[in-house]
Amino acid sequence: MQHILTDITDETLVLRLSVARIPFLDFNQKIKLLKNLDNPQSLALQSIEDIYKLSQCQKVKKPYWNGSDNLRMANIEAFQCKRLGIKVLLNTDEEYPEALRQIADPPFLLFVRGDEGLLSGRCLSVVGTRRLSTAGREAAKAFAYDAAKDGCNVVSGLAYGADACAHQGALNAFYDNPAGQGLGRTIAVLPCAIDEIVPYSNRKLAAQILQSGGCIVSEYAPGTPTQKRNFVARNRIVAGMSEATVVIEAPNGSGALITADFALEEGRDVFFHQAAFGAAAESISQTVKSGLEKDFAAGRVSKFKLENCPERFLKAGAPVIKDYKDFCVALTELPGQRSAIPLQGELFI
Repeated sequence: MQHILTDITDETLVLRLSVARIPFLDFNQKIKLLKNLDNPQSLALQSIEDIYKLSQCQKVKKPYWNGSDNLRMANIEAFQCKRLGIKVLLNTDEEYPEALRQIADPPFLLFVRGDEGLLSGRCLSVVGTRRLSTAGREAAKAFAYDAAKDGCNVVSGLAYGADACAHQGALNAFYDNPAGQGLGRTIAVLPCAIDEIVPYSNRKLAAQILQSGGCIVSEYAPGTPTQKRNFVARNRIVAGMSEATVVIEAPNGSGALITADFALEEGRDVFFHQAAFGAAAESISQTVKSGLEKDFAAGRVSKFKLENCPERFLKAGAPVIKDYKDFCVALTELPGQRSAIPLQGELFI
């Protein structure tokens, strides 16, 4: 179900988009600036010095500011949001997900296609590597399927591999239960503008997510160019949407481990699926690690990326679970009960 913007005026929407477009302001500075403005036209008339003063921002080197151009682009973004039925949630809006609001660096604006009501529901993030083993694919689908059947909204990043399988598992639960009573849906977090899909080949999957009653979210307005840093930034939203993150498979240096780090930094639970330690996953991990070692020797990757692995999280106390039912049991256990790394062959006895 798509929601047309009827709860805020066009002028308010354009003002929010105008403030969001200012690149040299951080989240708190944007909030302060917004409180000091009545309409987008007043922002367009402000000088760079006025913006510094109103937002309590320290002067930055080579700031770019063109008020009239900023207003023109914000109007284009607002038109596209209304045309496509995109909901625009300010961090202070009631519909903005509370779990995401509580992270250290929440999105100033959240753009939503589909049912934004899911964002305030019970959410569970499921992530993993793009280079997923066959066992990992089945594990991701089965876990997400059972989670959705239990009423959890499955959150992932619409990337290749584990993300796509997690979304598909939740969709399969919907297809098997078309009435949808008490059923969770799936939420895709994009690293790109809300009116695009990255990767392009997952457009059909994105359409199925919307058709099934799920939703797609992004912190980037329509027309925003995709940058490399967006992919890491996306991970903090995936982690921030839920009280727990489950990692299906993640070899050394995987982006899924960055998501796990974000989750831990915010005091959220992190779990690893047993598929992450199977023979197929280990084979992939060794191949990936070998490539990282060469890249590290050539100065292309950091030592942290080379050494960042699932075992680091297990040593810190992350539990290992075998399926969604086991995950629910693990949630009730005292911290540390599954934290020790057993001897080879004893991990899942």
